[in-house]
Amino acid sequence: MGLYDRDYMREKAQKLARARELLERSYEKPKRRIRIGAGLVGAGWLVILGLLALLFQYVLDMWNNPNQNPALTATAEGMQEVVLKRNRQGHYVVTGRINHQEVVFMLDTGATIVVVPETLAKDLGLVRGTPHTSKTASGVITGYRTMLDSVDIGGIVLRNIRASINPFAPDPQVLLGMSALSRLEFAQQGDILMLRKSYAE
Repeated sequence: MGLYDRDYMREKAQKLARARELLERSYEKPKRRIRIGAGLVGAGWLVILGLLALLFQYVLDMWNNPNQNPALTATAEGMQEVVLKRNRQGHYVVTGRINHQEVVFMLDTGATIVVVPETLAKDLGLVRGTPHTSKTASGVITGYRTMLDSVDIGGIVLRNIRASINPFAPDPQVLLGMSALSRLEFAQQGDILMLRKSYAE
């Protein structure tokens, strides 16, 4: 084998090595693209699932509390009026405020006074007053008297409301009892409850 043949073979081997390298690179690029594409598809599915979870939570919240943003209107008789819809469980639940802090009320005409769960009472800065006993669906419990400076239901504001702090209430909802509701007029039509209060009060 001559010098010419060796150079020719070396050149052929180099060309073959370059061709092999180019071929391997062409296979690597699609793999990377597939990995990146699969990552984007996975991220897209995570975003879609996250949005569906948020939508589902919103629907559940609306089923439980269809009155998250109640509107205050004025009647022809010069009354403030808030219209509430009954939830799927048959209760009137509404977002409102105690002492300017947002809470969720469940209207309860069977409750003598407003009942605030103790964990929420701490967040609201309510002071425990004298102890008293109350009959509840769970039996007789000891609660603590307190006063609410203001109760706001969709813009209808009631002041100096007697309430009770319940240390055993697991639910963060406030039972809006008759110590507040007795200051309002209310009328029911089907699944709608209208709360009214005179502007003068």
